Amino acid sequence: MTTTQSKVEHWPIPESVNEVENYMKHSVGLGISFDLGVRKLTILKKEIQIYYVNGLCDTMYIIQLIKELVGINNREKLSTDLFKLIENRLVNQSVEQITQLDQLVDKVLSGLIAVVIDGESTGFAIDVRSYPGRSPQEPDTEKVVRGARDGFVENIILNTALTRRRIRDERLRFEMIKVGRRSKADIALGYLEDVADPDLLNILRQELNAIDIDGIPMADKTLEEFIVKQGFNPFPIVRYTERADVAAAHILEGHVIIYCDTSPSVIITPTTYFHHVQHAEEFRESPAMGTFVRWMRFLGVSSSIFLLPFWLLVVLEPSLLPEKIAFIGPNEQTNIPLIVQLFLADFGLEFLKLAAIHTPTPLSTAMGLIAAVLIGQIAIDVGLFVPEVILYVAVAGIGTFTTPSYELSVANKIARMLLMLAVAFFHAPGFIIGSTIFIIFLIHMRALNTPYLWPFLPFEPKGFLQIVFRRAIPGAALRPSIVHPRNRYRQPPNG
Repeated sequence: MTTTQSKVEHWPIPESVNEVENYMKHSVGLGISFDLGVRKLTILKKEIQIYYVNGLCDTMYIIQLIKELVGINNREKLSTDLFKLIENRLVNQSVEQITQLDQLVDKVLSGLIAVVIDGESTGFAIDVRSYPGRSPQEPDTEKVVRGARDGFVENIILNTALTRRRIRDERLRFEMIKVGRRSKADIALGYLEDVADPDLLNILRQELNAIDIDGIPMADKTLEEFIVKQGFNPFPIVRYTERADVAAAHILEGHVIIYCDTSPSVIITPTTYFHHVQHAEEFRESPAMGTFVRWMRFLGVSSSIFLLPFWLLVVLEPSLLPEKIAFIGPNEQTNIPLIVQLFLADFGLEFLKLAAIHTPTPLSTAMGLIAAVLIGQIAIDVGLFVPEVILYVAVAGIGTFTTPSYELSVANKIARMLLMLAVAFFHAPGFIIGSTIFIIFLIHMRALNTPYLWPFLPFEPKGFLQIVFRRAIPGAALRPSIVHPRNRYRQPPNG
């Protein structure tokens, strides 16, 4: 940003409304951009201008404000202090005084309206925003059998309100930060002031304030790349959620939530590998049912990583199998190596997933039938695949879909493919060494200074038990130590 631009941005609001109008025309596009408008009024022989953006403002609020301002001509005298009078007649709960042109422009382009008065170097910004968007509804990727159906939307105001509705505590904070020289996107840090780790908050503030880019049209994903600097590491370092109850639960545990305007998902920090395999359904059932659901999910996640490499290993080295289960393995021979078949079938599942995303809903059922019945069966009949390949790839694919985090499911699939290659080239040593490298890689990962495999490594008995068993809420009196909460107790220590 040049020095000249910086000086222009920090100009005070001129006392002449004509100068303000000229600035809006030459610098902001008034008269060129059809959605940027100005309404001129004469109040007690002084010109007043109201700037707005169509589509971001509630027209009825603006009309009501104009009625109040025009009514001043019929009820007040010329000697009245017009500035104070207008300030009192702006019938809105959110009225802010502004003194700089860059403030005025930012407010108008954010959906507020700006009121400037001839002869005054101070204007008013009134919040009459009405962003286009949808109403809260249950997220498609985080559905529950029994639970709340209100999920986050693309409006940051609604998202913070959904959280505030669940945590009515005076120490709940939503700290606003603007990111992007051109986009000037609203970012909010949500946390409990007396619980959240101050060091984590300082890190997030520094990282967000250090972002110097023209805009973040991809919203929270762009923020993640700036904050955690993940590079080509496929494993997710932060967790996303579109459920307001999940976000509120993590805030109460001591996590810091990052809200980004225009995004229906929020970022939970810090998180570990095991945060990505938890789901709200576990906490909507009894502890026994929640534990069972959790174990089934762990089994599905494990199968999505290790099932195909292990099956390939026992096929390549049948001597590893006991006699009672020696039937495992293909009974037919084909001209295509098994490793190629596995990769082709796995890629086929990826093609189906991508096709399902881009296929209109009325056609998705037909596409599924074509893929499952025609392609799969014909591939077996012509000898391209052996039936067992389809079976085990399908089971591993189902395990992938049981992973609540989409990012983690894709990362697990990449790990599975690398393990299959290791087994294909080196057999049993490849499986053992590959699995060991995979676990060591996860051990060395840190998410915002948080060990990725906590509480498994470093081992913490209480935290590990909470991961393995879904404890009843009355028994979970302590917040997880991994978030370094300032207040460890969720319930009074004496019960």
